[in-house]
Amino acid sequence: MKVIVVGCGKIGTTVVSSLAEEGHDVVVIDTDPKVVENVTNIHDAMGVCGSGTDCKTLKEAGIENCDLLVAVTDLDELNMLCCYIGKNLGAGHTIARIRRPEYNTENIGFLRQQLDLSLSLNPEMLAAREMFNILRFPYALKIETFSGKSFEIVEIVLKEESALTGVKLMDIRSRLKQNFLVVAVQRGDEVFIPGGDFVLRKGDRIGLTASPVEVQNLMKALGIESKQARNVMILGGSRIGYYLARLLVSVGNTVRLIERDQNRAEELVSLLPNRTVVINDDGAQQEVLVEEGLNSADAFVALTGMDEQNILLSIFAAVNKVPKVITKVNRQELIGMADKLGLDCIISPRRIAADVVVRYARALENSQGSNVETMYNIMDNKAEVLEFNAGGDFPGIGVPLKKLRLRKNVLIGGIIRDRKALIPSGDDKILQGDRVIVVAAGGRHNDLSDILS
Repeated sequence: MKVIVVGCGKIGTTVVSSLAEEGHDVVVIDTDPKVVENVTNIHDAMGVCGSGTDCKTLKEAGIENCDLLVAVTDLDELNMLCCYIGKNLGAGHTIARIRRPEYNTENIGFLRQQLDLSLSLNPEMLAAREMFNILRFPYALKIETFSGKSFEIVEIVLKEESALTGVKLMDIRSRLKQNFLVVAVQRGDEVFIPGGDFVLRKGDRIGLTASPVEVQNLMKALGIESKQARNVMILGGSRIGYYLARLLVSVGNTVRLIERDQNRAEELVSLLPNRTVVINDDGAQQEVLVEEGLNSADAFVALTGMDEQNILLSIFAAVNKVPKVITKVNRQELIGMADKLGLDCIISPRRIAADVVVRYARALENSQGSNVETMYNIMDNKAEVLEFNAGGDFPGIGVPLKKLRLRKNVLIGGIIRDRKALIPSGDDKILQGDRVIVVAAGGRHNDLSDILS
């Protein structure tokens, strides 16, 4: 597909990188010629220097033949205007980055309708929701859902004392008597789509599929604490901090939010509910965190504007035995470093936003022959989980799974039939109308038939 991306900041550059890796024909627009040059030199994309609201610039970028226009500049109003003009000039679909809270309330539906937006993108809200889900189930590093939340893929890290450590995958279900499947394992920098002989080790990051009830049962069987984090400390009153505090307070949690800037702290006091305690102080000072109750917190979330500071203060929180630590890190080169330092729950807003755009682009291709219903990146974006709708033309319909010849690094992680989740065995079959969960590392899969060799 032909995609135009307007705005080459942090979000825009990540979106361009992801779309180019997907094989799309990408054109970037930015007002800074040096930025355009840098992006086009690094990524497989064409560039046009100019404003995304200028008709001449949009036409030069090929707006008349554009399948998808993505406006992700720092200004919400410019993004909305760009999409409005682009749509009227011939863009098939439009996505606007809209971040300000006042636009993301009851107004967002009206704006999308009036501007004919296909999708509004709020990276800060998306990141806050992911953090909120993790805080509800602190045992998880990541939770993604399929088919109306009837099926989940959950990532956890194996501790030395875990009942799964040192066990072959073929023996796990019989030992634990639980209905789940290990579908991916990250060990160091390598990701495996494991077979039955694979032996799990301490420190492995594993992805497992099951229904939500079975996930809870499994955590109990493993002796992993699954209660929600009730007392949460947030460092940084950014938009993410604001959105996260609102979500946490809405379900009865207590939040202590530390913000260094006095004007922003006063603004947050007026915006946030009473169960949020806003503290105007420098949370980068470790003694401030301790004085404000770090040692009694169930969770600590580092959301300052500096990745390095978030990493260091998260390590301090972990050393102080805070049960759950979440770290915001945007720079890709620092994500790997943070992981090596023992921070296993890292959230990247720009990565989350790029994943949403890629999923939408895959959905558009759906009308051109693909049958991908849902897609998530897992294992630090080294593998992906896809939900396919099994049509009657799939050659594997009615064939036992053990007789299907799957491509290398591909695994069928689940089947959803009549809204019921099935963890498949070799004797199970895919039937027409099933939703099939596929886990894959390496290669791109647009159609269920792509998983067959």
